[in-house]
Amino acid sequence: MSEAPATRGLAAATLLAACAAIAGALLAAHSPDGRWLHWIAKPLATALVFALAWRARPAVSARYRHFVLAGIACSLAGDVLLMLPGDLFVPGLVAFLLGHACFIAALLGDSRFAVQAWPLLACLAYGIANLVALWGAIAAPLRVPVVVYVAVLCSMAGQALARALRGEAPARLAARGALLFMLSDSVLAWDRFRGPLPLASLWVLATYYLALWWIARSVQKA
Repeated sequence: MSEAPATRGLAAATLLAACAAIAGALLAAHSPDGRWLHWIAKPLATALVFALAWRARPAVSARYRHFVLAGIACSLAGDVLLMLPGDLFVPGLVAFLLGHACFIAALLGDSRFAVQAWPLLACLAYGIANLVALWGAIAAPLRVPVVVYVAVLCSMAGQALARALRGEAPARLAARGALLFMLSDSVLAWDRFRGPLPLASLWVLATYYLALWWIARSVQKA
């Protein structure tokens, strides 16, 4: 099988798994079967995104691929931790924080940190605005982990946006993914701390998988 058809098949499987994860999350409120569908499909979709990044040829660089793969692997660990029974919010948060640190490392391979200040400042301002609005609803023991996470997430998005201003197609894909990651986590935070929001699982997971998809696709050189 040639690489292009294989990649198309993998992309189709990723889309199917992501849709199943979203459907399972929406059905879980009404049926245990939905919960099992979500538990199976959610990590599967992320694992398939990992495979997409692994197969991307030619890569922007080996270093970029390795750090993106590490970031997606950490996201997969976060997926599992956040969906397991029990309150594993902080371990899941740490897993995603490590994932964003890996994405930052990937983005620094060919670009100095905060090479342009305004994208970083804009993303941090967005994160601070959300923190201020949600602060009273965040339990005291969670405030420090959440603040650290927001700082790392917004730094990742700001770095990706600054790097994308050079106009290269893979960098633009990475920036789209990073900004969608911020949006997905914002919806998740509002649903968890201020919610419930209507169809929150749909919006959180749809933006999350699209974010990972674009970051994975950014591995391939234009």
